[in-house]
Amino acid sequence: MTHPKGKLIAIGGAEDKGTDLEKGEIHRSNLNFFELGILRRVVEETGGPSARIEVVTTASTIPNEVGNNYLNAFGKIGCTNVDVMHIRNRQDAINPDFLERIKRCEGIMFSGGNQMRLSAILGGTAFLDTLLRRYHEENFTIAGTSAGAMAMSNTMIYEGNAITAHLKGEVKITTGLGFLDDVIVDSHFEKRGRFVRLSQAIASNPQCIGIGLGEDTGMLITDGNKMEAIGSGLVVIIDGYDIRHSNIADIPDGNPISIENIKVHFCEKGNGYSLKEREFLPEAREGAVIKKQVNVE
Repeated sequence: MTHPKGKLIAIGGAEDKGTDLEKGEIHRSNLNFFELGILRRVVEETGGPSARIEVVTTASTIPNEVGNNYLNAFGKIGCTNVDVMHIRNRQDAINPDFLERIKRCEGIMFSGGNQMRLSAILGGTAFLDTLLRRYHEENFTIAGTSAGAMAMSNTMIYEGNAITAHLKGEVKITTGLGFLDDVIVDSHFEKRGRFVRLSQAIASNPQCIGIGLGEDTGMLITDGNKMEAIGSGLVVIIDGYDIRHSNIADIPDGNPISIENIKVHFCEKGNGYSLKEREFLPEAREGAVIKKQVNVE
């Protein structure tokens, strides 16, 4: 089976570009976003400041504000070949102009908002078919923040209150956009207390790897398998492969779940993870491993 030639960049939300896109609130992290953070890495992986990037605002209920914020943010790091696609419904998703633009660009950025809008509007369309083909066959970059990250996988959380996530049935799952198989992504992970929410999703789907993305933090995924943590925060990996006891199949909805031997990894910037091997990587880049070995010697 061939590996996808493209790259995915899943971002946990509230990436430090001066404002929170959905709320309009000032937000700054402990890293200089424009110099060291995620947006610059998106640009680098897409081909540099001259790369053609399309921002897709489908998930957002305030698409104009979100689109303008992204144009401003990309402009501050020298990117002028950026445009916005306001795809609001399934009719827009078959618009010949949008389809032509998605064939010409070198990368796209899905904004935050509601991930169900992404799956309901783009699922089964020529627009998504084109993205999937380009991701598998070309050096094409797909980035997404918050809802845009959660929708990347084939299995997607679309609802689940953190306060009641320990109760069976409170975490709702549907089909995402399908760039990744056997993965479930959650965003705003620490700030919104979503550890139990993702754990229930994994207990129900133990073949999947859970990726909990902190804010201003992301995972760069290459070959559909190897991941590298980027940004200023924490990525939590939840692996249910070795679960011994789980009551989730036997209890009625609304009852507390019970899980034994779920595996958890914490990844900071530079750490990695191999999805197929289910293996934590202290250094995601081979050059970093070599450098560390040389220093020890």
